[in-house]
Amino acid sequence: MFDVTRSLAPGVSPLMQHREAGRASWKAELVRIGLRLLIRPTDHSRTAVVAQQARMKSFERWVPRPPKGTHTLEKPLGTIAAMRIARPNAETGRIVLFLHGGAYVTGSPGLYRHITWRFAEAARAELVAIDYRLAPAHPFPAALDDALTAWRALLAEGADPRRCAFLGDSAGGGLALALALRLKDEGIPLPAAIAAIAPWTDLAATGESAAPGSADPMLRSLDLHAFAHHYLQDQSALEPYASPLYGDPRGLPPTLIQVGSDEILLDDSRRMAERLRAAGVDCTLEIWPRMPHVWHAFAPLVPESGRAIARVGDFVRTHTQVS
Repeated sequence: MFDVTRSLAPGVSPLMQHREAGRASWKAELVRIGLRLLIRPTDHSRTAVVAQQARMKSFERWVPRPPKGTHTLEKPLGTIAAMRIARPNAETGRIVLFLHGGAYVTGSPGLYRHITWRFAEAARAELVAIDYRLAPAHPFPAALDDALTAWRALLAEGADPRRCAFLGDSAGGGLALALALRLKDEGIPLPAAIAAIAPWTDLAATGESAAPGSADPMLRSLDLHAFAHHYLQDQSALEPYASPLYGDPRGLPPTLIQVGSDEILLDDSRRMAERLRAAGVDCTLEIWPRMPHVWHAFAPLVPESGRAIARVGDFVRTHTQVS
């Protein structure tokens, strides 16, 4: 079961709320138990974070490769390294700019190789995953600057923004929204849609769900504060380009937000959806009961993963059709 709150611009249609029948699968419950057992409090020092980055980089070779028929090309966008992924069903001209998660301190296109092709297939698009710079070596606004450079390069290649979407998870979801705010402020064309999975929109961690004692099986309140420190360093957590919750979202494109009901970032998602709705933006918020953080990554093990990815694909296709 998941709750869906559809928030549409005034005059488009009334606010709708509905529930879809079902419960979290037993496989999802097993994943939650496993995460609780396996994930332990970690050292958040700068030295430990840098060591973790190196370990995660070494894990890339173990990430399952896309199925046969997937076209994968490593080709930069301007100066930004990027991995371009397309399945045989990709429609010419539809592009998804993918911004990975990892709290701005870890992550890479290679680590997401097992799910980016699934998003590409669901959206019937070419997905372009960028390798933006990471903190603490490259603090805010390095990630945002790299995302902006990549988007400018896509446009320079001839991409039609009406056929493009941004997609990001966790920090990448917040980055997608922050990038949209910056594009709007600088008068650069916006994409046709944004899909944000459990977006980190408030680096000040003021949401009730971000308080100590969260039911989230993966993340803890201490994690959020430590990672935000590495990314922001001496800059304010209230800066809208770091925490898009505090920005002015008027004029942003239709947005889909998906989040698990127990996630520490639940209130980041809820409040961002409320801000978007209040600004007249077409926003759909999906709250999936008991799903772990970015449960999409557990495809094909968890059935809800495939269903959530399919909904992202449907959303992207719907908003990137050009007659």
